[in-house]
Amino acid sequence: IPVAIYRLSGAGAGAEISDIIRDDLQFSGVFAYVDRDAYIETPLPVFDPSNWSPLGVEIVVKGSVSVDGDRLSATIYLYDVVEAKRLFQKQYKAALRHLRPLAHTISNDIYAAVTGASGVFRTKIAFIGQRDGRKGIYIMDWDGKRLQDTGVGGDLILSPHWSADGKRLIYSAARGRRWYIFLLDFKERKERLLVRSAGTNIAGDFLPDGSGFLFSSSKAGTPDIYLFDLRTSRQRRLTRWRGIEVSPSVSPDGKRVAFVSDHGGSPQVYVMDIGGGNVRRITFSGNYNTSPAWSPQGDRIAYSGRVYGKNQIFTVAPDGSDPLQLTDRGNNEEPSFSPDGRYITFTSDRDGARGVYIMRANGEAQKRITARDIRAFGPRWSPKKIF
Repeated sequence: IPVAIYRLSGAGAGAEISDIIRDDLQFSGVFAYVDRDAYIETPLPVFDPSNWSPLGVEIVVKGSVSVDGDRLSATIYLYDVVEAKRLFQKQYKAALRHLRPLAHTISNDIYAAVTGASGVFRTKIAFIGQRDGRKGIYIMDWDGKRLQDTGVGGDLILSPHWSADGKRLIYSAARGRRWYIFLLDFKERKERLLVRSAGTNIAGDFLPDGSGFLFSSSKAGTPDIYLFDLRTSRQRRLTRWRGIEVSPSVSPDGKRVAFVSDHGGSPQVYVMDIGGGNVRRITFSGNYNTSPAWSPQGDRIAYSGRVYGKNQIFTVAPDGSDPLQLTDRGNNEEPSFSPDGRYITFTSDRDGARGVYIMRANGEAQKRITARDIRAFGPRWSPKKIF
């Protein structure tokens, strides 16, 4: 959809908000930005469709921004050229330090008004970052900005996973010589030890209703998949094969689990019912396929598969049909879908330094979002708007 986005009046803040809105909408793949050099209409809140139809523009964004001390306010006008009408006029207010979240909120409102769907521009991505030899869990906006250190860290830490409400993370960390699973509650700002079993314990997905989570543990020998009930702290073993079963990812309806097993001779992605039955293999191309992640719609599973010695991101239908390769440069691993299923975050070393990337779910618009001064991996996209 061709969109014209005026530079909002209001000095530096107006220009910055305009650029954030432009970047959000352009990356979405739904909108195509029309350069401002082509605009002939005044930036004031007046609207004449005849000024835009010859340019092929269908949506027009205008507005103004004002700053009063440490407070910020914006007025946004959204126009539909095809229907020749104003879609909305809205006012936004926030602390000046929250300029970027305010801009992302405007982007979400524009996206919703035009498409009828919710945007993801107020979501977050959690990941493991390493600086100066220390690893820790970091959280950033979906576009890589506003990096936050959660304060959770150590020499060995893996696998952050969000709860469905975005209020908690579970993750694995080595303390001493053992791997434990912890829960971080953002409201309480406390770390809680959940799994202290012998062996290696690696966190998987929360259940959609938040009542528990999946994890892998080697406490009985080789790693198997378990279900942890947060209400009772009981653990239930779901797999009992001789091979290694790891990386559990739960379907959005909570009825199925994708996971990795090597019991067939090489690591492959399988799907089973949440109770552990009806197991079927879904990857057959290549001899090393790992890191499955369900799409929010439940219609695709992303995973990392080895091709000519390099790991690439694929998606496949839950029945194993229609595998699609999305990446082809460097090593690309650990995919995670955005909450609307339109985008994927992943880890890549394609430019020589391991970092977090995002792309559209069809493989388009791949870009790095973490700085090169931090070694970043294990990204997980949050649910919708949090914090």
